Amino acid sequence: MEALTPAIEPLSMDEAFLDLSGTERLHGQCAAVSLAKLAARIAREIGITVSIGLAPNKFLAKIASDLDKPRGFAVIGAAEAAAFLASKPVTLIHGIGKASAASFAAQGVTSIGQLQTMDDAELLRRFGSHGLRLGRLSRGLDNRQVRPHGETKGISSETTFFDDISDFAELDPLLWRQCERVSARAKKQGYGGRTITLKLKTANFRLRTRSTTRDTPTQLAENIYQASRPLLKAECDGTSFRLMGVGISHLEPEERCDPPDLLDKSSGRKAAAERAIDAVRARFGADAIGKGRGRR
Repeated sequence: MEALTPAIEPLSMDEAFLDLSGTERLHGQCAAVSLAKLAARIAREIGITVSIGLAPNKFLAKIASDLDKPRGFAVIGAAEAAAFLASKPVTLIHGIGKASAASFAAQGVTSIGQLQTMDDAELLRRFGSHGLRLGRLSRGLDNRQVRPHGETKGISSETTFFDDISDFAELDPLLWRQCERVSARAKKQGYGGRTITLKLKTANFRLRTRSTTRDTPTQLAENIYQASRPLLKAECDGTSFRLMGVGISHLEPEERCDPPDLLDKSSGRKAAAERAIDAVRARFGADAIGKGRGRR
């Protein structure tokens, strides 16, 4: 793979995304020919077969790679994507498993084509914060970039205080602001993390780190805060701190983050509210709106 492009994002031991944009002139052939030769070389030199999906983005490429296994080679073009997807079940979209599919079916939605007919308002009303993402994917749109692993192992934010602080009530709103910054960076980079880590440095420069790991990755500030807040409270034993930071690690692509919690009906509303705040800030600036806990 490295002979074709340095832009390789491994997904597992035997699967990866390759970005072949701009390689036609370098190799003197189109991407389809380069991939066909790669498959032949792997079979010749290693003795295993591969399946390839060629498409304009990650979402479609993953679908194409699964169409004709084993030893398959499928191409989905941008112009044909929406028509191709229309008849497919909603479970073709990553993150919609059996439980979610049952919830969709209860609303009368079983095919991707039905999602294509909904406008943004209806998608948000029916599916909460994930609605707009579902709408884009249903039309074959996906703007995620191929990100070589090793580029980003964690996303964090920290601040050093002008005066040492020991009181939890004073540290708490500062923690929220750090969680918001981590969340904003995670969303911008297209990642979420399973592990949330709290970093504290005491007045005598001793470092404390505490972490917790979630079942699913998150990029939402609220979830990062709710995970790190108990860690902070446990450390507030009268010790004075001069620095505090929060980070996420064990990163995964954003399409795997924050799946709907069918046992917590409020989770979708909270996520939708946070993304609404993100939209306002993107238009009017970071200080345009915020939660009360960050303004104490």
